[in-house]
Amino acid sequence: MAHIIVVGNEKGGAGKSTVSMHVATALARMGHKIGALDLDLRQKTMGRYITNRMKTLETDDLDLPTPRYLELPEIDPETLQPGENIYDHRLSAAVAELEPGSDFILIDCPGSHTRLSQVAHSLADTLITPLNDSFVDFDLLAHTDATGEKIEGPSVYSEMVWNARQLRAQAGLPPIDWVVLRNRLGAQQMVNKAKMEKALERLSKRIGFRVSPGFNERVIFRELFPRGMTLLDLKDVGVKQLNISNIAARQELRDLIKALNLPGVSVTF
Repeated sequence: MAHIIVVGNEKGGAGKSTVSMHVATALARMGHKIGALDLDLRQKTMGRYITNRMKTLETDDLDLPTPRYLELPEIDPETLQPGENIYDHRLSAAVAELEPGSDFILIDCPGSHTRLSQVAHSLADTLITPLNDSFVDFDLLAHTDATGEKIEGPSVYSEMVWNARQLRAQAGLPPIDWVVLRNRLGAQQMVNKAKMEKALERLSKRIGFRVSPGFNERVIFRELFPRGMTLLDLKDVGVKQLNISNIAARQELRDLIKALNLPGVSVTF
């Protein structure tokens, strides 16, 4: 059975699709078979990322490991029973098609609350929540007082994850391994960083997630998207000498894959 990785966050601009593509491609390059779904049915950034990659491989005559991307299949509404949700069936059909040929299925969720996102979270064996390193984004997980030190209660997103955990428990499935990713870390604002670190540490014990460092803010990520490439593909597309920023970013990806502690994965890049 494929291990399902869900990248979820109900706030846009946290780097979900960048994280999704790099995790999926890193696993593919390490020899794992990867299926990919994009549940943002309007923007489809993850889907466009993989489409860009396929075009580059064809144009440049390259053969690089690539996740198998699948659009959600259409479902005839006439086949539904009373009370059934068409989006549940579309997602289930896509997962069922990918599962036989996949070691991992990576699902990129939209930056908003949707039925598809809600169901996807209940399917997650591993949940990755990228979070910009600010209290604006921390509010996604929990509400704090004016000092940012006292947690007043969980947010609607945390409550959704809790509900997903309850559904999995009722179905006899293993608990979700929830990893909150501190993304787009900057070199400045050290006081804010320290406050965020303490707040996340307190909250992680309260609602049950692990904290992992993610990617620093780097121009390279914006440059890679049009060609569908990732940090691990740079030498394959003609970059002979990686600069310091590229090397640091590769190390961040390596640290992230290690931190996820996925079954059967040994980091080899």
